[in-house]
Amino acid sequence: MISKLRGIRFFLNKQAPAQVGFLVAGTQKGGTTALDAHLRTHPEICMSVEKEVHFFDRDEHFMAGTPDYARYHRAFDPRPEHRLLGEATPFYMYCHEASRRIWEYNRAMKLIVLLRNPIERAFSHWNMERDRGADSLSFGEAIRQETSRCREALPRQHRVYSYVDRGFYSEQLRRLWRFFPREQTLIARSEDLQTSPKATLDAICDFLDVAPLPDVEAKTVHQRPYAAPMQPEDRSYLQEVYRWEIPALEQLLGWDCAHWRTE
Repeated sequence: MISKLRGIRFFLNKQAPAQVGFLVAGTQKGGTTALDAHLRTHPEICMSVEKEVHFFDRDEHFMAGTPDYARYHRAFDPRPEHRLLGEATPFYMYCHEASRRIWEYNRAMKLIVLLRNPIERAFSHWNMERDRGADSLSFGEAIRQETSRCREALPRQHRVYSYVDRGFYSEQLRRLWRFFPREQTLIARSEDLQTSPKATLDAICDFLDVAPLPDVEAKTVHQRPYAAPMQPEDRSYLQEVYRWEIPALEQLLGWDCAHWRTE
């Protein structure tokens, strides 16, 4: 009943936008929860009631022809002062089908992507799944057995065991850019959101064409303590895995990611 009322309010509110205008599309364990928390404080922005809606990465929404976008819109509860609707589902970047589905919904969609050192991202991802009880393997075993374990999800992408594969960012960005022009995407470093939150959020607000947020401070959300640090042999293994990916990303974005290889 509550979700139906939200949907009715969405369409009766003449001030509310007719479509979701932006997505925080990636990457998992890259600071999307902190960014979502910041954006929820913006008076012009309505974020989804729950952080991750998972509309465009769920096949069941697209199996009967035209998707029920009203169902998607019921994930939002806008007020008259809101100018922009947005949500943060980091699996969208990794899901092969999501980019096309998003484009079919709103070709003017703006996409924000936060990228983190893929080695640290993989370890944080595994640590989360271990804490949830979703993975009983050690990190070293999990990353070395990932390819065989992820076959159980084919032809889709594995939502749990894809620790290493999610770190191949260049392929995921090119998939987004096949559907959306680069000027509709903003790619930022997750560490910048922590170390320079004001400058990073100013750039995001400018990209979204909303006023800058005042009095910005770094947010730490859902940070999990590690039972133990990453083993040196596992770090070396991943440094070799991403040996060519990190330079490819540097060339693609014009970034200097040398610290990703050594930290």
